[in-house]
Amino acid sequence: MPKPGSGDKKLYFLITGEELAELQLYTGQMVEAFGLDRRIENYQGKRPIGFYSWDLECLLEVMEGALEDDQEYPDKNSSEFQALESLFKRVKDEYRSTFG
Repeated sequence: MPKPGSGDKKLYFLITGEELAELQLYTGQMVEAFGLDRRIENYQGKRPIGFYSWDLECLLEVMEGALEDDQEYPDKNSSEFQALESLFKRVKDEYRSTFG
């Protein structure tokens, strides 16, 4: 696991409601990112949660895989799909603007 250095930047996100519920469905796919799965499982959406670049890379990969899986989301108009897609776009935009 990478250790944060003095130059490592942390991005903070408030994730609540359906976005949080959908993200928490995929924590089992985050076990390779040390501690990220537990942090998201325990997160209640009351305060912003901070992520380093490597955390965000894992989150983006997991969310993208879920969104592309027709078995996970056969109805692309469902509120569950829309919630995860909205979170994915928000995180991706912030990641790109901060880390390039």
